[in-house]
Amino acid sequence: MNKILLISLVSVSVLAGCASNVGTDNKGSLTFLDHFPKQGSELPYSVLRDDLVDAKTNQTFEIRNGGFGSAMTSHPSKVNQFYALTDRGPNANYTGDYGKGKSFPVASYTPRIGLFEVATDGSISLVENILLKRPDGSVISGLPNTSALGGTGETPYHSNGKPVLVNDSQPYDKTTNPIKLDDYGLDGEGLVALKDGTFWVSDEYGPHIVHFDANGVEIGRINSFKNDERTIFHLPAVYQHRRANRGMEGLAVTPDETTLVGIMQSTMANPNKAAQKSDITRIVTVNLNSGETEQYLYRQEKAENANSEISTLTANKFLVIERDGSFLLGGPAKANPNAQKQVYRIDLTTGTPLSKIASSSSVSRDESHGLMIEGLTLEQYVVKNGWDALAQKDIQPVDKTLVIDMVEEVAYPHDKMEGLWIIDEHHLGVLNDDDFATWSTKGKLEQKYLDANTVDSNQLYIIKADLMGK
Repeated sequence: MNKILLISLVSVSVLAGCASNVGTDNKGSLTFLDHFPKQGSELPYSVLRDDLVDAKTNQTFEIRNGGFGSAMTSHPSKVNQFYALTDRGPNANYTGDYGKGKSFPVASYTPRIGLFEVATDGSISLVENILLKRPDGSVISGLPNTSALGGTGETPYHSNGKPVLVNDSQPYDKTTNPIKLDDYGLDGEGLVALKDGTFWVSDEYGPHIVHFDANGVEIGRINSFKNDERTIFHLPAVYQHRRANRGMEGLAVTPDETTLVGIMQSTMANPNKAAQKSDITRIVTVNLNSGETEQYLYRQEKAENANSEISTLTANKFLVIERDGSFLLGGPAKANPNAQKQVYRIDLTTGTPLSKIASSSSVSRDESHGLMIEGLTLEQYVVKNGWDALAQKDIQPVDKTLVIDMVEEVAYPHDKMEGLWIIDEHHLGVLNDDDFATWSTKGKLEQKYLDANTVDSNQLYIIKADLMGK
């Protein structure tokens, strides 16, 4: 059973990056807010490779780095700087001779954190690249984990359809030269930057929550796998049932830096895939001093939406992205004028801490599947009986209030909205994931376009709004 984490009810100031931190020259300036373009500013990128042939145009196209939109967070002391995270690298669904998996056109790619600075004219520059590394200092990859640590059987392939092997210069052999997997591999999606210069990253594989020092070297790890000797604390075992490619998509930390707050992207496959196409997602808190955890529920606007970021306002209040996967203008899919790209404010004190639910004749706890009602997991129970029935069991999701609708604000053209940067109480940065400017149709790679002429890129938008709800 999870221990109860008591969260202070005292409202505190917004995290570093807010107006309260402005005033000294070495911390930067907020003057960029006066000149920032309404339609956003593009992040710089380099080209990883440009020799592959686009499956639709039959022309070569660029795979870009880019890819810095999986998460973002404010620099703890410099108000005109932010950190942004890449995921595992460019990839696409692919089925080859060794089963279903992913094509990795840059299989050697190292996930990384970028430090960016916004100039007074609104332009953005890359200040630093921090490659993520193992405890021994060697760089990690974005390749899948083994099944013992949450891997879902994804086979990594090169762009030519050959499997990624431990030694690519030799033929495949199940024993002496097997498929290459990486238990340090991360598909990073959540990012926290602490005042001591270290980072926490959450991912979609384990999910894992990994602590990196200022140079990107791993110094600690949290996950739900009891046999993983690298861990300092554990998540509840239920998180092993994350839906493939929809793991811990957002990560935040309380202002006192004692508690991590993670949110799952979508409904978990708890106990199986039949339960995952729903509108119930989970929030978990982890006390970094004691390891104690607590869980809360979030109700999405529609089934299979994505919660792709969480950012801290106070000890209890957070901003959460909720989006679908559609394109307003079409892009590689059909245009959807009802595309949903929204930011909500939530308050954890309004949700029911799951550890407080008393056991009874109808309520029990399972070591693997968590809280059970009438023999069903919470995910199953909501699918079968609905949220009203859950409320009758005295279980409520966190309250949510719409703060920003990005489609209304800027006619947001991207499919993915995955980064939030709280600049001050009235300004929010929003960043998209451009997928390294790549897309795939039926497993074939192509350039990712937003319309007939515009290649998707990491675009920072800054929106003025009342974030605190005062």
